[in-house]
Amino acid sequence: MRVVLDTNILVSGLLSSAGPPGRILDAWRARRFELVACAALVEEFKRVCAYPKLAPYILPGDIGSLVNRLHAAECWLAALPRVELSTDADDDYLLAMSLASEADFLVSGDGAGLLQLGSQGRTQIVTAGEFVLNLK
Repeated sequence: MRVVLDTNILVSGLLSSAGPPGRILDAWRARRFELVACAALVEEFKRVCAYPKLAPYILPGDIGSLVNRLHAAECWLAALPRVELSTDADDDYLLAMSLASEADFLVSGDGAGLLQLGSQGRTQIVTAGEFVLNLK
């Protein structure tokens, strides 16, 4: 199973291992699915983790470790197709990742944007809670 994780899922997973995003990161570490990553995802993740309201709650070592794991993701995309489908243009790269990798799932907490689409080609766009139900 090939999966794209929105930055909000990655950050939420670092903030708490107890909820669905944390369970998703644990499942990825246990190789229960293939993660799709690219430079844009890594850069957005690092930028978001540096927000003053989040920085006190995430250890720099945890950020660095996850960045290293993202760079070693099972499916690294060097180039993305142009996609303009999201109501938030900043999320179009996630849809491009889904398309380029033929991902099974795009997992997001963006209820007003990506989740409203429901799917992108063969990719189902789901919440963290919905995705956890698909983990085997």
